[in-house]
Formats: sequence, C-alpha cells, structure tokens
Amino acid sequence: MATLPPMPNLLAFEAVARRRSFALAAAELHLTASAISHQIARLESHLAIKLFERSAHGVRLSPAGEQYLSRVGGALSAIAAATDDLRQGVSNSLYVHCSPSLATQWLMPRLHSFARAHPDISLNLSAAHVHSDFALGQVDLDIRYGVPQWPNLVVEPLFEEHIVPLASAAFIRAHRIKRPEQLLRVPLIQSNVSVVQWSDWFAAFSDKRAPERFTLRFDRAHMSLDAAAQGLGVALESTTTGGKHLAESQLQPVFGIDKSVRINAHFAVYPARHAKRPPVEAFLSWLHDEAAAHDPAPPRPKSTAVRSR
Repeated sequence: MATLPPMPNLLAFEAVARRRSFALAAAELHLTASAISHQIARLESHLAIKLFERSAHGVRLSPAGEQYLSRVGGALSAIAAATDDLRQGVSNSLYVHCSPSLATQWLMPRLHSFARAHPDISLNLSAAHVHSDFALGQVDLDIRYGVPQWPNLVVEPLFEEHIVPLASAAFIRAHRIKRPEQLLRVPLIQSNVSVVQWSDWFAAFSDKRAPERFTLRFDRAHMSLDAAAQGLGVALESTTTGGKHLAESQLQPVFGIDKSVRINAHFAVYPARHAKRPPVEAFLSWLHDEAAAHDPAPPRPKSTAVRSR
C-alpha cells in the first residue's frame, strides 16, 4: 500500500476545501490559520501536487484538488460514520445510496415498512446522481439508474418501468391532444439524464421526429414531473417515479399505457462480499419484495381525460 498522508493533513485539506477558507477551517479544527496553512503545505509537498489556488478573492480547489476531494471526502465521511456507530454501540448499521428521483418518489414512501420489519437496523440513506465508490467503503448497497455497465459488481434489476408522456388532465383538455404528432405543437419537458429520451418515444410511436429544442429541461425526474403537474408541458417519465402524481390525479398518461417504452433501468448494485452482511441481506430481500409488489401500470385516468383513438 502506498504511504498514506498524515491524518491531520487530510483533515485540514477537507475542512479548507469544504469551507473555502483557511480561517473558517482553523476555527472548526481549533487551530490557527497558520497551522492550517502548514498542514496544507505538507500535504501538497507529500503529493507533489498543488491542491489549492490562492488569490485576493480567497482560496479555491485546483482541478487536482477537486478530484482528490471527491475521493478523500467520502473516505473521511465513512471513517467518521463508522466511528460514530462504534461509539454509540450501533453494530447493525446499513449504508444505502440511491438515485435521487427514485429515492424521493419511490423508496422514501416505503421505508416505514422496512423500519417496522427491522427496528434493529440503523439505516443511513444518501442520494446523488454520482455512483458510490465501493472501494472507499462509503456504502453497502447502491440503487443505481442507467445502463448496467458496472463490472466486478453484483447487479440485480428491480422492476420493469413504463415510460410514457405525462401531463395534467387540464393541459390535455386545453390542447385537445389525441395523436402523437400533436405533441410537436405543445411544450415538451426534457429529462436530461433519462435513459429513454423523446427521440426514442417518437421513433416507437410516430413517423415524426422529436424536436431538437425543448421548452424546459431538468436533471431530476421529480422536477420534470412537478413541472408537468403545474401545466407547463408534457413530461416523458416513468409511471414508477411518477406514481404519486398519478395516484393523486396530478398527472395522467396522455395516450394510455399502451404507448409506453418499457425498460429495466433501476438496479441494486453491490460487491459480492457485501451480500454476506445480515443488514444487506435483509434490505435486499425487502427491496425485491417491494419491487415485486410494484405495479408499473398507472391508475385509469378520470373520465375527463382525452384518450387516444
């Protein structure tokens, strides 16, 4: 193993990077600004890399510093969490990471059943588009969204999703939408990170091409769903992540479930060795039970909906 930098140097680096200030980092670590400066200088000397760029406007991370923080910050957080668990006597902890929209729209509303079934497990849940780095010991299990290209990891599909145009009933009525080509005359909402894009949907259900420009663009599915619920346009989203909006009649499929692109895009991902941990085993079992009970077909729209011919 390569020689590790001294821990005080790493702690000083993380604090300055987070605070963007030597003075604030010094106050947090109960040191002087001069001491923090010396710690950073030693770390940069140890690595032979400049981690910060200093100017009259303050301090900011260099490109190398940004990259280093993305790895070191997670490792320090994992150490801190493990230490807290040990001090508090938590031996049955579970760290789960999830893609943001699935976490808020699907996973969170169901967590009460897991907590009820496993009150002895201390669950820590985080959400971000960036996948967890298992090598850093950040998480036990990652629920990922995307094309499954993750070598050396166990990858388990969760459920099939229906990707359909969704809009409010009032929007559908106002624009008298009955045929796919009519979507080209109304505002379309683009989800930048979606596996299924408007071009895919138009290729499947129309002889027209999807537009090259969109009225609104978002990098979170829940924002696209909320925008569509506000009547700002038509979103191309999953009936899974849009389940709450559908159940509350805020949105409905514009043409019905028959005009949906079906995909498997959410996966439980973890190193094989993690499956031997009882909390991971329990969470996976619960997760797959919830996924199996999941019905991807949305509720029937109200009678006021304009249906396709």
